[in-house]
Amino acid sequence: MATVVSVEAVFDAAAEAAVREEWAALAAAGMSSLAAHTSASNAPHLTLAVRPAEGGFGPFALPEEVASLLPLPVVLGAPMLFGAGDRRVLVRSVLPSAGLLALHAAVHAHLAHPGGSVAVPGEDAPHTRPGEWTPHVTLARRLRLEQVPAALALLGPDIPAQIVALRHWNADTATVTPLE
Repeated sequence: MATVVSVEAVFDAAAEAAVREEWAALAAAGMSSLAAHTSASNAPHLTLAVRPAEGGFGPFALPEEVASLLPLPVVLGAPMLFGAGDRRVLVRSVLPSAGLLALHAAVHAHLAHPGGSVAVPGEDAPHTRPGEWTPHVTLARRLRLEQVPAALALLGPDIPAQIVALRHWNADTATVTPLE
């Protein structure tokens, strides 16, 4: 997908600070880290839906069935690696819970069946579709394989978190819009 839009979950201040501390630790060790992305729109988040910008969706009002699920407790758990070759994406898993899966399903149901909002049906990225989604928070992209053991040693224990809000990300304009 070239240009995309997404719906993302954002965390409480303590969880955001804990993830940013891990970004900073990786960067201080000279490793790839999302700390290098200094855009105001860069914040720890959990992606719930991704679509091509053309035919995707724009900011919309959260339907009550989605908004009523927040705040939602989650756990940012064990590190995982995505990718192939000599570099990987380092992430923290987000432990699936009944509440998290209900939030994900509610967002996708709303996007698939617009009800007076600007959400429209679209082709979701495979990694965000219900049944194919691996919930995670990205820590680093393009981490060299030989750096993985040192990177893992920099990460702390599980991070208790609350999903406190959702936002709309537009990659074309590099903007985020809170969804209320």
